[in-house]
Amino acid sequence: MAAAILVVEDEEPIAEILKFSLGKEGYQVYLAFDGEQALQMARDLDLQLILLDLMLPEKDGFQVCKEVRTFTTVPIIMLTARNSEVDKVLGLELGADDYVTKPFSNRELLARVRANLRRTELNDEDKTPPGHRDRLHIGECIVDFDTYTVTKRGETVPLTHREFELFAFMAARPTMVFSREQLLLQVWGITYMGDERTVDVTIRRLREKLEDDSGNPAYVLTKRGVGYFVRR
Repeated sequence: MAAAILVVEDEEPIAEILKFSLGKEGYQVYLAFDGEQALQMARDLDLQLILLDLMLPEKDGFQVCKEVRTFTTVPIIMLTARNSEVDKVLGLELGADDYVTKPFSNRELLARVRANLRRTELNDEDKTPPGHRDRLHIGECIVDFDTYTVTKRGETVPLTHREFELFAFMAARPTMVFSREQLLLQVWGITYMGDERTVDVTIRRLREKLEDDSGNPAYVLTKRGVGYFVRR
């Protein structure tokens, strides 16, 4: 079954070009031209990915992203003409999984789409790390690779796909320290064309959801000057 993608772009010519390009790759593409329409379609449709422009009427992309994250963990790629680090970091803080800066090549966008979809197609490949069970126990947390969830003290931790992938990757290799570059390659799945703060922002979001005290983490730790690791 073709993956369903919602393209949220207020400039109709650009939206139609994106629809044509993605359609040629076999994806089922829906279009929304403002923030309110995007939110309604995100609720009503069974989507696998959202391409979300920042500059939108009614509600901007930041607000749409924030609200979408209250009811779904579907991957979100932000499309922005702004090359500001602040805008990129804010998008990631609000729950976006990736971003592409305009103007972008069709090849780059398709690579990002494929990489993000590949991370969510759990029925197409075995996601269990080699040598591990379907569940991992890390302290009071259970990482379940079948249901793609993390529970802590019996309660589900509301992680996005990217946050789950990041924690699961490190949890499957406890005490191993990974640099930002390694995590970008292994978790984001592509050679990342941007700053490494993407990892820092996602780690911070993960700690806020997972830790009792995000300022004094017990699970996701920092090795100063090197990178991040999960305590066994």
